[in-house]
Amino acid sequence: MTEAASGRRIAVLGEMLELGDEAVTAHREIGRFAAESGVDLVLAVGGDLAKQLALAAGEAGVPDVAMVGDNKTAAAFLHTVLKPGDKVLIKASRGGQLWQVAQSLTGQPVTDLSGRHLA
Repeated sequence: MTEAASGRRIAVLGEMLELGDEAVTAHREIGRFAAESGVDLVLAVGGDLAKQLALAAGEAGVPDVAMVGDNKTAAAFLHTVLKPGDKVLIKASRGGQLWQVAQSLTGQPVTDLSGRHLA
C-alpha cells in the first residue's frame, strides 16, 4: 500500500517515568524501536528524556521527528499535521497524562489525573 492509501504511522511518545539509571538508555531504545517498526513520524512529548527518544528515532531513520514540551502543544501540532487514514499510537507513563492528547484529537473534554475537565 502507498502512504496515501494507508496513511502514516504516527507515534506520540511521552517520557517513561521512574526508570532510574536506565532512563536515558531505555528512551533511546524506544526511539530506535520506532524506526525499526516503520513509524513515519515520532512526536516526543516532555523534557530531556523525550529529547533522547527523539534524537535516537531520527538517528535510526524515522523520516519525521518532532518534539514538544507539553500535551497541549502536542495536540495542537497533531491537529495541524494529521491526514485522513493516519494511524496514531499514544504512549507514556500515566504521569505524562497523554490521554489528554487523545481526548483532544477525538473531541472529548480534556481531563487531568483526577478526571476534572481542564479549560
